[in-house]
Amino acid sequence: MKRAIFAAIGIAVLTASTGYAQAPKPAAKAFDQIKALAGEWVAKTSDGGETRVAYRVASAGSAVIETIGDDASGMVSVYTLDGDRILMTHYCSAGNQPRMAAKVAPDAKTLVFEFVDISNLSSPDGMHIRGLAMTIGGPDQVTNVWTHRMGGKDGDMKFELVRKK
Repeated sequence: MKRAIFAAIGIAVLTASTGYAQAPKPAAKAFDQIKALAGEWVAKTSDGGETRVAYRVASAGSAVIETIGDDASGMVSVYTLDGDRILMTHYCSAGNQPRMAAKVAPDAKTLVFEFVDISNLSSPDGMHIRGLAMTIGGPDQVTNVWTHRMGGKDGDMKFELVRKK
């Protein structure tokens, strides 16, 4: 009888600890949301323009590549997991590459990427991206607000993305 009780307790502890170890971390949950964006999108910009945006999952699911505009002259951002945070490197048409890390909201639908560092910045006053607020409103709607800095002043550019059907 004692053996059966100890066996039952052991199985319960093992099951509980296995379930706990497998609970997704907020960054992993948010990264899955980014992966779900794979496909073609149309973005309306805050200045009245329109552009193409594409998301592609790469490297066995460990990276998501975002292309804004066309492949030749557009910009590319690469999103990856880094422990319990999401990193993004933006390959800007300005020729620099800012790197940002996301703070993930509990719902994993709002990500605020904050500036970490940058390579190839021509001067401290040179134009570069400083942040991105990404809100995933559903499977077919995303709002991206990019923050840029030039001459010490920040500005925003909003992109309202709708998935192409």
